Amino acid sequence: MKKGGSERRRGIYILPNIFTTLNIFCGFFAVIRSINGQFVAAAIAILVAAVFDTLDGKIARATRTSSRFGIEYDSLSDLISFGLAPGLMVYLWALRPLGRIGWLAAFLFMVCGALRLARFNTQTGSVGSEYFVGLPIPAAASMAAAAVLFCHRLKIDGSLYPVVLLVMLYGLSFLMVSTIRYFSFKNLEVFKSMHFNMLVAVVLVLIFIAAQPSIALFAFWFVYALSGPVDLLRKHHKPSPAVADAEDPDNPESLPL
Repeated sequence: MKKGGSERRRGIYILPNIFTTLNIFCGFFAVIRSINGQFVAAAIAILVAAVFDTLDGKIARATRTSSRFGIEYDSLSDLISFGLAPGLMVYLWALRPLGRIGWLAAFLFMVCGALRLARFNTQTGSVGSEYFVGLPIPAAASMAAAAVLFCHRLKIDGSLYPVVLLVMLYGLSFLMVSTIRYFSFKNLEVFKSMHFNMLVAVVLVLIFIAAQPSIALFAFWFVYALSGPVDLLRKHHKPSPAVADAEDPDNPESLPL
């Protein structure tokens, strides 16, 4: 009994939960801006929320202040910032002319995001950190936000192409609840030595992002969303080692008798 009471009195860690609170604030701000028809501001708020979502996890791991409370609070914040906010934003921006089909697509996006978060919480500790199972909900929300900024940059009215954005929302919903693996970037070694050409490529990418941020963000999240299915297809069509050895002409055992 004393042990349980001491755990309840231990309290919560302030620093990572402050960033989680900033995350949910950006999500709520995005909802308000979407209702007011300010979709560019809403999209930017969702992208900023994704930054805070990344920081709270990294800070918690770096300072060893991870807790069950923080995990649950982070999931609730993510549902607002990356489930409700982008779904409402895309519906009010482009899907409203479709009526019931439009708001059902936004609802499906939010529900799939909730299912993705619930599955992630139940798999914590049992799945490797190198890959995510299913498209992470912050990535799906960032893709929707980047689409808004991309269309705004090219002066494209989202309501003119509602079917395209409807398919995008359905596709992101499916990818979130799928078992397709996505690279997590958690084990990426930033301070590791790299080749000179790689450094030049990174500088060129940063210049492109600085020059055309909306196009660069859209391209990045679009490629990331497709990376999972493409990697799955590549592995599906790749012959197994046993088949490759059997078809190898240099392998004596593969020669006909």
